[in-house]
Amino acid sequence: MAGEGEKMSWYWIASLIVIVVLIIIFVVNQVVSAHLKQAATGKEELYGKKALVKTPLNPEGKVLYDGEIWSAHIENGSAEVGQEVVIVRLEGLKLYVKMERSE
Repeated sequence: MAGEGEKMSWYWIASLIVIVVLIIIFVVNQVVSAHLKQAATGKEELYGKKALVKTPLNPEGKVLYDGEIWSAHIENGSAEVGQEVVIVRLEGLKLYVKMERSE
């Protein structure tokens, strides 16, 4: 009987070791993936991107970029709701935009 109890405890120990090793591999994989991913948070990332006008820009208004509403100032003319504008710079929390040239 003592032999069966020892076999069972080794089975549980081996199972626990396998589970812990799998958890460690998963966590290390997540950490390495997060570390290697390049951040896209700099303001330079915004330049040249398109935003959707949410309130008329005449010259101040609101635009939608990447799921967020931003205060905006249009540099060339005005823009109506639904039009797309191009981001040219960021000052503080205000986007400066221009109408995209139609060719």
